Amino acid sequence: MRIMPSLNRKSATPRRATNVSLPADLIEEARKLDINISQACEQGLAQKISKTRAEIWQEENREAIEACNAWVEEHGLPLAKYRMF
Repeated sequence: MRIMPSLNRKSATPRRATNVSLPADLIEEARKLDINISQACEQGLAQKISKTRAEIWQEENREAIEACNAWVEEHGLPLAKYRMF
């Protein structure tokens, strides 16, 4: 199984053991499918962190985004006359 490049961790990154409680049926199914549970948890956590950061950024920049959208609504796209479609 290959980790997505944006989620790839450097091999020199220190690792820390942790306990994670998962439903027994998921563990059994992962083992049947030869899925590396630690790697799958790491990928899922990395994706969740990325999504949460994006949500925080959107909320922090909501007013600026709304102002930009309002400007475009009122004035149109700045380079619209150069669009080929």
